[in-house]
Amino acid sequence: MKKADQFLREKVLPIFKNRLSEKELRRIKNFGKRLLTFHKTSDLTFLAQIYGTDKWGEHWYTPHYEFHFQKLRKKRINLLEIGVGGYDKPYSGGSSLRMWKRYFSKANIFSFDIYDKSPHQESRIKIFQGSQVDSEFLDAVCNEIGNLDIIIDDGSHLNEHVLFTFHYLFPKLKSGGIYVVEDTQTSYWEHYGGQVEERNNQGTIMGYFKSLVDGLNHVEFKNKRYEPTYYDLNIISIHFYHNLIFIYKGDNQETSNLNRKSS
Repeated sequence: MKKADQFLREKVLPIFKNRLSEKELRRIKNFGKRLLTFHKTSDLTFLAQIYGTDKWGEHWYTPHYEFHFQKLRKKRINLLEIGVGGYDKPYSGGSSLRMWKRYFSKANIFSFDIYDKSPHQESRIKIFQGSQVDSEFLDAVCNEIGNLDIIIDDGSHLNEHVLFTFHYLFPKLKSGGIYVVEDTQTSYWEHYGGQVEERNNQGTIMGYFKSLVDGLNHVEFKNKRYEPTYYDLNIISIHFYHNLIFIYKGDNQETSNLNRKSS
């Protein structure tokens, strides 16, 4: 299949390159990739390679995504991925959006980017233009989408931006939803606002999300004056991987076994 994809890119598409518009070429590419992935739509690593996203190869995310997302694969969900990719080139990027569309056969895929990426819009893929740290813009996007089942932050990767967006969008994620933060290595890069020495600094991505872990057990705190935070009450699990975090939203108010009478 990979050889067929290479043949399509290197031999077939160049024949049409000067005869067709970018939009028409993309339609041909998409059709070819659909044929190549016909029997392997549940294999996210394979889809990532065919669609050309860096979620496999440059990064190693797809096995983790498949583990966490496979139960949602055939459900009617709304997925929002922050960042289209390709920087300021309108026709560059969008590979992961088309991968998600192929993987989630009934999902609506949404994205936004600071640059105009409207050429990537197609059936079941809608793209907005704006900043991940613009609260009015985020409100407008969420109001248009409605319920959000999955949010993936593959945006600027600046620590300040990631934390702002999480604080703003996590409350808008539906209960039972999953929030994902990619490329958390920037937590250690000073030019992205990270800290290599102060690794528990809550102004960094890793420092902040590590600080939420104790809140999973907030009912066990013996300090009766402690008031659980919104995140204590609404995060039911956090999964850390190399450069990747999954945060599950749900009702975290299980009672402590220490409050039960001994049998």
